Amino acid sequence: MGVAGWPEVFRGSEAVAAGLVTPGMLRGPRFDRLFPDVYAPMRAEAPDLAVRSRAAALLVAGRGVVSGYSAAELLGASCAPPGAPAEVTLLHGRRRAHPGLLVHRDRVAAGELWQVGEVRLTGPARTAYDLARRCDLVEAVVAVDALANGHRFAPDLLLNFAVHYPRARGNAQVADVLAHANPYAGSPMESRLRMLLVGAGLPRPEVQWVVQDPAARTAVWLDLAYPDLMIGIEYEGEDHTTREGVLRDVGRYTRLVDRGWRIYRYTKYEIRGEPDRIVAEISRALTR
Repeated sequence: MGVAGWPEVFRGSEAVAAGLVTPGMLRGPRFDRLFPDVYAPMRAEAPDLAVRSRAAALLVAGRGVVSGYSAAELLGASCAPPGAPAEVTLLHGRRRAHPGLLVHRDRVAAGELWQVGEVRLTGPARTAYDLARRCDLVEAVVAVDALANGHRFAPDLLLNFAVHYPRARGNAQVADVLAHANPYAGSPMESRLRMLLVGAGLPRPEVQWVVQDPAARTAVWLDLAYPDLMIGIEYEGEDHTTREGVLRDVGRYTRLVDRGWRIYRYTKYEIRGEPDRIVAEISRALTR
């Protein structure tokens, strides 16, 4: 007899009934109890959002769906801030609080639901709408950017949900989010960097600006740019720290500087820890 979700996440009662484990084994060091009657094999690292989201799906199976940051994670549009809880939306039944789980009670139309493997969850556009009205402005823009980029829809599509659910909490923020959202943003940290500049009152930079080199017949995409002033701003993620990434970037930035561009490069450490310095540097660049 099989057990749904085994071995990544599973119902403890089903595993016991199938003879795969005993109640005593579930209480021992081999398994991690994520939610009531939902377990995962113990690993060296803490369960990530994807694992916790699949566990939450088992917890609410038949009466709710995965939503919010959890849905974005399973839809391949990771955008949650560190430590975000798993999220579900109950379609019927009682709401019960559990540590590490955020539970919503909301209306969701059948056409707004997707299936990813065995997990039932809100689709990309509905997930973006939910996050747009529940998060603060910056993180809402980050989420809409990630989902719109990953699933190729125009952010303005979210206005349809606001019209369909006129009494939904947070609708008033959706228009503000859409005023800043950009489906071409390359990563959540790139979106946070853009919103850092805009929030400080600096002009809105262009996103994924193409710099063409006709002689070499090549093109370079800058994460953010003020093309009139030839200022490029790059978010350097982990892919830029690999051997190939470093070697690729050397030639890339040399060609840009040779053509007169000023390039500012930032990592997650500056964006999270030194936002004032970033704003000061770009402000000086814009006024030179």
